[in-house]
Amino acid sequence: MHRFTFHRFWAIVLKEFIQMKRDRVTFGMMVGIPLMQLMLFGFAINSDPKHLPTAIRAADQGPFTRSFVEALRQSDYFKLVRETDSEAEAARLLQLGEVQFVINIPPDFSRRLLRGERPTVLIEADATDPAASGPALAAARSLAAGILDRDLTGPLARLRSRAGPVDFEIHAHYNPENITQYNVVPGLMGVVLTMTMVVITALAITRERERGTMENLLATPVRPFEVMAGKILPYIAVGYIQVTLILLAARLIFDVPMVGNLVLIYAVALVFIAANLAMGITFSTLAQNQLQAVQMAFFFFLPSILLSGFMFPFRGMPEWAQWIGACLPNTHFLRIVRGILLKGSGVSDILPELWPLLLFLAVAMTVGVKRYRQTLD
Repeated sequence: MHRFTFHRFWAIVLKEFIQMKRDRVTFGMMVGIPLMQLMLFGFAINSDPKHLPTAIRAADQGPFTRSFVEALRQSDYFKLVRETDSEAEAARLLQLGEVQFVINIPPDFSRRLLRGERPTVLIEADATDPAASGPALAAARSLAAGILDRDLTGPLARLRSRAGPVDFEIHAHYNPENITQYNVVPGLMGVVLTMTMVVITALAITRERERGTMENLLATPVRPFEVMAGKILPYIAVGYIQVTLILLAARLIFDVPMVGNLVLIYAVALVFIAANLAMGITFSTLAQNQLQAVQMAFFFFLPSILLSGFMFPFRGMPEWAQWIGACLPNTHFLRIVRGILLKGSGVSDILPELWPLLLFLAVAMTVGVKRYRQTLD
């Protein structure tokens, strides 16, 4: 048995460095991708969301109401985007996810304050993501106490109390008990599909190229689109199996409410699965080997987790990071699944999130087909 010798060991080390130097693309991805992700996620991720879109439904226009609304407008936590007089419109805004909160000021708000009573302000919150609403609701209470104390002078000074001059009644819609699983488990459907579909198909063409079977495939009269569609179709069946297992676990194990139509989820899942498979095929045509394909897949996968609203509130990210997140299919799929399961959203409700998925699928398929055609040359 040969003993360990340093010169043989060092020869292997030098050989690996030489190999690494020859494969500069892989080395650049190993160094560059972590640096890009560090800068991207370090600035983008924020667990304390601010500037959350809020609608005001004010039935009172007295001076105390104006002071309270102005305080909300100047707050870091609320961004007043709509004023509505209709309860139905307010409910619709929450249903579509256009606002995070609807703040209802009663018609007797100022009158009750002047009488020395404590009026009640109703705050309706979209609680599908409990982490997004908690800090803002706490800020609303402190705002009311601070801004109204300035106006409560003279005979009204007795209303300044530790509890504040206003009572708040919180209606947490769609997840009244703030159960985290109601938000996380539906989101896992998008995460699992992204991880498996992109990674598996990213290896499809590079595997054939490394095994030497790519030449046989190129010699056949099969068109590029037929190759891509043929490689995608079997994995669509696998994706549907994953969707079914996650839905069963969500209902039977985590007791997630399923208010909407499950058939609609399966229909949207087809678009989402195809989009991720097309993205994986595109990576497969760009990569020179399987290692590069896997690196590209994970470079796509991590933003799909961290910038989609799955782990951190989407509206807590800076605007530039929200633009990046809006380009990812997982962002829109998460909203659709949570909307269908927790809110009972229908086809018309999910259309604003469905067309970006269709656009992403079309772009990914087009790039993949063009890249594959280049390999024929």
